[in-house]
Formats: sequence, C-alpha cells, structure tokens
Amino acid sequence: MDQETGKESGLESPLIEVASSIHNDAAKAAAELAAGLDRPDLEFVLFFCSASYDLSELAKEMESRFVGRKVVGCTTSGEITERGYSKNSILALGFSNHAFTLESELLPLDNFSLNQAQACVAELVNGCNQRGIAPVAGNSFVLTLIDGLSPKEELFLAILNAALGKIPHFGGSAGDDVNLAYTHVYCNGSFHSDSAVVVMVNTICPFEVFTTHHIKSLDQKLVVTEADSDKRRVYELNAEPAALVYAREAGLPLEELQPEVYALHPLAVLIGGEYYIRSIQKVNDDLSLDFYCAVDCGIVLTAMEPGDLYTSVEAKLTELQQQFGETEMVLGCDCFLRELESDKRDLHDKLSSLYKRFRLVGFNTYGEQLNGVHMNQTLTGVMIGKPGSQVLEDADE
Repeated sequence: MDQETGKESGLESPLIEVASSIHNDAAKAAAELAAGLDRPDLEFVLFFCSASYDLSELAKEMESRFVGRKVVGCTTSGEITERGYSKNSILALGFSNHAFTLESELLPLDNFSLNQAQACVAELVNGCNQRGIAPVAGNSFVLTLIDGLSPKEELFLAILNAALGKIPHFGGSAGDDVNLAYTHVYCNGSFHSDSAVVVMVNTICPFEVFTTHHIKSLDQKLVVTEADSDKRRVYELNAEPAALVYAREAGLPLEELQPEVYALHPLAVLIGGEYYIRSIQKVNDDLSLDFYCAVDCGIVLTAMEPGDLYTSVEAKLTELQQQFGETEMVLGCDCFLRELESDKRDLHDKLSSLYKRFRLVGFNTYGEQLNGVHMNQTLTGVMIGKPGSQVLEDADE
C-alpha cells in the first residue's frame, strides 16, 4: 500500500476523475475525455456511451487516445454525468493507481461454465494480488457489464456469483438508447455483443454495494401460464393473451402500451420476501410480452406501482453517506425505466441535482445485477468513501 502523504501520494486529487463529452463525433468526444483524464496515475478507464456513436470509430479513438491504459465500457440507454442525466453523450471515469487496482476480463455468454468463471476470478485475484494495494478479501468488489439483449444474463450471473464467493458484485446491462436492436460491451480495443466484461476493483477506500427501488405491491397476482424462457417471452397470463391481461391490469387500451407505461405499471416476482421487478421490454404482434429479465411458466407476477422516486433515492444515498466520514463518489446502474418515469413526472432536474450532490455518475441500463441476481427498475451501485474513513459498523467495533 502507498505510504506516502500529501501531494506525492496522489490522495489530494480526486481518486476517481470524471470526464464527459456531448460531441457526437467520436474523435472529438474521445479527445475531450482524454484531456479530462490527463493524469499519469489514472491507469484504468471505465466509460459509458450512447449507442448513437459510430462504435467502430469510437473504438479506434479510445484505443489511440488511451495508449498504455486498460479501458472497458459499454453502450447505454442514457448517461449520468457529473451534470446529471444526459443523452447522446459519453462519460468516462479514471481510477487512480494510488487507491485502486482494477483487473478486467472479457467473457462469452454462450456456454459459460463454472470452470470458466473460476478461472476468470482466479486471474482477476492474481492480478490484484500482484499490485498488493490491499488484501483482496474485504477490500474488493466486482462490476459486470453485460450485453443487455442477451437471454443468457441470468445463467451467466448465477455461475459467476458461485465463483466469486463472498466478494460483493453489482453491475448493469448495456443498452442501446431504447432501440432494442444491438447492445455492446467494450474491452481489448473493440466492442462486443453476446459478451460480458468482469471488472475486479481492489481498493484502500471503504465502499458499500447497494440497491434501492421505490416500487410497491398492489397484491394483484398474474400467473404465467405459457412462456418461452429462452426468449424471455410470456404468451399467456392467467390463461389469456399476455398483452391483453396486462393492458387490462394497467387500465389502458392495448394500443397505448409503450415503455413509459411499463415504467409506471411494473410487474414483480416475490423471492425470499423481497419483490424483484420483471420489466416488460415490448408487446409482440401475437400479443405476447417480451421481458428484460427471466420469466418462466408457472411463476406468479405481482402487479406493482411506483412510490416516491426522488424521496427513495435521497433516503438511500443519505443513509449510505452517513456510514462514511467523506464520500469519494457513487457509481450507479440506473434502470432506463426509472429515467423514463422521472421524465414523465418532471423529476429530471431535481434528480440530477441530487446526483450531483452525492457525486453519483453512471448509466441507464436494460437491467441491474446484484450478487448474482438480475433485476429491473432499481438503482444499483457502489458508494466509495475516502481512504481512512470507515464504514460505521467497523468504526463501532
């Protein structure tokens, strides 16, 4: 661990530097990011970008602008920059080697096995141990970025989680500006589909992985009576065409079903006493429903309604911040349906101000991940404290 003090240790500068660009030209955007992250100690760069960019051009530019650094990222359905909610932009974070060691692996989603997961985790742990900034156990968390249109997310996450053991893990599913066409992760100089990037973050900073949502149960139950789990497609709810049942439950005509409606009228499964949202992706011509998360015949979906979005986020971030003497930043994976709801309820500016107050940055996802569970309509992430501050429970012992 770096024992230096003052400016020589690098701990006076932000340990996670943030840069963003609204240039739609890939070269100009990458140049702006590189200028904002122009520090030799920022050895690892994590970025989130709109799918509106020319991705092949952006890949080349990121490769050339960040020579000698590890760079990973993914496409989004919106970005959360240092200014709050953003669209058609790119956000990048640079992690200081004075406080962080980050190791990453690109993995295929097809035929992913426990042996692959264990080999991946061993490689990540070995890389972190070689730097020796802090013991891996108790000082590390894992971030996953996954192709958000792959139906293999749940299996991948379950297998990876088994290999991670007690290492906390969160992440987000890549988006494509709600086009529902192609989502990508970036690693090793290019964008990839049907893939996941796994990042292990080893740090001297205290941290807390968290999730929060504002959805409440209406106690109305809908049973999946016909489904294709491989496609995440439900054909029937309560033995009727799924879209007709859902439209009736939402109190709307079939033709008005769209993403804004799915955000305001979510469905959830009850697992271990907790509700996990299963967000609808789209209505098909045969009146079936495609979902962003796993669905199967026989599961019971509960009709839900949103509570107070702003208050729930403020309360959670305040609760977390009280555990630290000082916060470095929050990295958040925020479901795109929450962003749609905030827009519908005219909360964009208010939430953006809240995110700026807590230095929360990240991206809008097609799904969120926490310790092997794939969810929707949550804000899931990690709050990172300053070195030397302690999580409250530790300080009390």
